[in-house]
Amino acid sequence: MASSEASRYLSVAGRQVALDPEGYLVDLSDWSQDVAQALAAEEGMCLEAEHWEVIEVLRTFYQRFESAPPMRPLVKFIGQQLGADKGRSIYLMTLFPGSPAKRAARLAGLPKPANCL
Repeated sequence: MASSEASRYLSVAGRQVALDPEGYLVDLSDWSQDVAQALAAEEGMCLEAEHWEVIEVLRTFYQRFESAPPMRPLVKFIGQQLGADKGRSIYLMTLFPGSPAKRAARLAGLPKPANCL
């Protein structure tokens, strides 16, 4: 599923992965854990177990609802899947500073969430 034209490429494990102007995957099937780590490294992030837990929940959300969730539905879904202590905006902001819904979706290889600027 292509979201738009590639504006740049990320080199991952000897292959070129196309990214759109905002850094999201052009072809969602290009996603892998190596791609996620390369995207995170571009942002100066190192993905730890807590990040992977959220990334997997996001990918589950996308498989179920065919969209990447904006912040409120993301927080609610994380709470349902991982428990109330992790289903909080502040928790997600510590893991994915700035715009957690956008940043986590990008790292999970999903399209930009609707209603996120």
